Amino acid sequence: MQIPGPSAVPDRILSAISQQTIDHRGPDFAAVGLKALNGLKTIFKTEEHVFIYPASGTGAWEAALVNTLSPGDRVLMFETGHFATLWKKLAEKLGLKAEFIEGDWRGGA
Repeated sequence: MQIPGPSAVPDRILSAISQQTIDHRGPDFAAVGLKALNGLKTIFKTEEHVFIYPASGTGAWEAALVNTLSPGDRVLMFETGHFATLWKKLAEKLGLKAEFIEGDWRGGA
């Protein structure tokens, strides 16, 4: 895994994740899912629909690139760390022309 860490996990979170899960295809999940989506509306201060993309961050990257750009398009990207370099490689695999501005990701952009 390439995530920041280690992270301190509060006891209330550890307790919550120790509970039995519910079947995401079962009848109880719909109510829980709607409650979660409505909670996200509150967090993001919107009355509009909230969509959850069921993929990893890399899956969301790929969806963003293939649904907004075409092979041969030029993309301006900035080096902001390891993940920026991975995104550049993905863009190139998809046939995009990545203009990558190198930088020191340890400092501000």
